[in-house]
Amino acid sequence: MSAQKKRNFQIEAFKHRVVVDPKYAEKTWTILEHAIKEIYNHNASGLSFEELYRNAYNMVLHKFGEKLYSGLVRTMTYHLMEISKSIEAAQGELFLEELNRKWAEHNKALQMIRDILMYMDRTFIPSTHKTPVHELGLNLWRDVVIHSSKTQSRLLDTLLELVLRERNGDVINRGLMRNIIKMLMELGSYVYQEDFEKHFLEVSADFYRCESQEFIESCDCGNYLKKAEGRLDEEMERVSHYLDAKSEAKITSVVEKEMIESHMNRLVHMESSGLVNMLVDDKYEDLGRMYNLFRRVQNGLVIVRDVMTSYIRDTGKHLVTDPERLRDPVDFVQRLLDMKDKYDKVISLAFNNDKTFQNALNSSFEYFINLNARSPEFISLFVDDKLRKGLRGVSEEDVEVVLDKVMMLFRYLQEKDVFEKYYKQHLAKRLLSGKTVSDDAERSLIVKLKTECGYQFTSKLEGMFTDMKTSQDTMHGFYTAVGPQLGDSPTLTVQVLTTGSWPTQPSVTCNLPAEIMWVCEKFKSYYLGTHTGRRLTWQTNMGTADLKTTFGKGQKHELNVSTYQMCVLMLFNNADRLTYKEIEQATEIPATDLKRCLQSLACVKGKNVLRKEPMSKDIVEDDTFFFNDKFTSKFFKVKIGTVVAQRESEPENLETRQRVEEDRKPQIEAAIVRIMKSRRVLDHNNIVAEVTKQLQARFLPNPVVIKKRIESLIEREFLERDKTDRKLYRYLA
Repeated sequence: MSAQKKRNFQIEAFKHRVVVDPKYAEKTWTILEHAIKEIYNHNASGLSFEELYRNAYNMVLHKFGEKLYSGLVRTMTYHLMEISKSIEAAQGELFLEELNRKWAEHNKALQMIRDILMYMDRTFIPSTHKTPVHELGLNLWRDVVIHSSKTQSRLLDTLLELVLRERNGDVINRGLMRNIIKMLMELGSYVYQEDFEKHFLEVSADFYRCESQEFIESCDCGNYLKKAEGRLDEEMERVSHYLDAKSEAKITSVVEKEMIESHMNRLVHMESSGLVNMLVDDKYEDLGRMYNLFRRVQNGLVIVRDVMTSYIRDTGKHLVTDPERLRDPVDFVQRLLDMKDKYDKVISLAFNNDKTFQNALNSSFEYFINLNARSPEFISLFVDDKLRKGLRGVSEEDVEVVLDKVMMLFRYLQEKDVFEKYYKQHLAKRLLSGKTVSDDAERSLIVKLKTECGYQFTSKLEGMFTDMKTSQDTMHGFYTAVGPQLGDSPTLTVQVLTTGSWPTQPSVTCNLPAEIMWVCEKFKSYYLGTHTGRRLTWQTNMGTADLKTTFGKGQKHELNVSTYQMCVLMLFNNADRLTYKEIEQATEIPATDLKRCLQSLACVKGKNVLRKEPMSKDIVEDDTFFFNDKFTSKFFKVKIGTVVAQRESEPENLETRQRVEEDRKPQIEAAIVRIMKSRRVLDHNNIVAEVTKQLQARFLPNPVVIKKRIESLIEREFLERDKTDRKLYRYLA
């Protein structure tokens, strides 16, 4: 089968010339012009759109597109001039309604005209780069109607007048406003901005400038902020109802500038109602409003934060330096916690948990807590009070809350090692007197301290708990082994404390009663027999005793006393009357402790198991003491305690400080050696900076002390000075 030949087809132009009527263009345009007039006169129902479309199509086809386009421009311009006159003639409020009605009619007419001239729109106009029919209609409306000399300014004035009326509380026709503004936007964003928005923003700025001045003279801060917030909301609502969405940022910026930014300092410092008053009176709603408004303007929150920080620092400084407040350490710390709770609540409820405000609050607390050198001691005393009795009957969750608050204050301390010193002393007293509310609470706090400061900080504290547990086992073993030999001897409970773990106590002399001494010796021989290489030293200043006592008329009581008090009271088994000198000689208790001990036995109302002559609050060396036969109490068990966990006297505080300073020396030296070992050569200022950085978690070392420790290390040949530069140090291996 042979392959078929491929055939090509070609369409050729029509050979014969088509003769067109010379008056064809004129006649056809007359038909179309008549149709456009009819459309504008609302008589479009009688027109044949198909025929009109064909006429327009043929005109373009026969190269009469230019005549058609220019005729359209001329005819539309004429009709729009007529429309403009009718709009200008409208009086008062009818002006906008007439404009709106004519605009709607023009849009409808434009749609029909565009449909008729669709072919021209799609072929002739793109090829000649002319304006499309619809856009042409809008441009002519803009130039002939909106920008006519009588309409342009009248339209702007009318719109601005309506906005002003609405701002003053009148109800306006928002639907009409929306249509007119929409018309301006459809004519082009440039028309909307130049013919309306620019003037609207200028007038608004003037309006709010005057209004804010009027408000600030007559309102307090809270009410002013309410009005400013209300105006902002109104403007945003106005935009959503009838303005361009892009105008929102511009008009709110105007309100913010005139009502907030221009008056920020005056509002914050306003007498009797400014920021400080709001903080004092816990006005969370007003504070929240201030935060939300001020955050809108540049540096607004900086001003609020600075004023708040300044006030908190002044208040805190007054609190920690007020001599009255320092008398009660527990109340002192509670006030700090209450103050922190107060401002935490402000930041949470009013300031949106703003991190910058939280940081400012933290830095303020750190600043003023460390103004008082006794803050570490007082915080430890507060913990002691809570763990002795303050948390009795409180749920575990609430205990955790209190401990977390204590840890928060602890974090602010620069001298954490001072806190550790006091905390160890107070914990020792709690454990030895058995007065801790809950072992779980004690251990929980130690875990928190360990998390915060590391194992080294709490290792000795944990050792104290270990000793308490080991002592129980030791006592059980003692009574199992030696119990039968003791007979009716006093019952002894011994806590064996590891020297390194517990606060160092000077070994004090105290002559124990013979019956007690005998049991103590029995325990000592048992303990040293079961452990090798150990030495026992009795800490009589830390013990307690329960004494069965018979007063006049055979009245019996059980007295809970310290070891010192027991030694004093047991003397009265063999004497009715003893002088201070005799008691001191018999017991050999140090004078300060003995005076405190006798004071609690003879001078405390309701606990006075001894009588003193002459009767006075203070103990002097000429005093004489008698057993008080007439002592009565409604309780069988009577606790006669020396005051626990009291704040240190000035000499004691000074002594503790000196011990802390001594403890710091090896820590500073160790830090210097660590740094120099890794860096080999370093100048003085950099060593000081590095040491401070390494040790600031425990305390802030004094540069003078660091310099002395460097000198000491040079003497002991850990470091040497550079031969040429005396400020440069070298590490010696």
